[in-house]
Amino acid sequence: MAFEPEKDKVIKKWECRQTGLVVSINQYGDSLPKVQIGPRVFIRKDGKISQSKAGRLSLDDLLWVYEIIDEVKEDLMRTVKPE
Repeated sequence: MAFEPEKDKVIKKWECRQTGLVVSINQYGDSLPKVQIGPRVFIRKDGKISQSKAGRLSLDDLLWVYEIIDEVKEDLMRTVKPE
């Protein structure tokens, strides 16, 4: 089965202004929503917005994730249908 971009949706997204790290809740088709850490968004020297893999998290990244984790958990719980 090939990837179909139109089935891939971002339910909610958080972006750390300091480090550019993005955390999001995503869902593909009818599958269960999942949390994704990354990419990292930054502005290149030529002024264009670009992305890179999140890679290893710095202390600033980790402290920011710690700040938002309860909100992420609550939003994810609201999107997951009980079985």
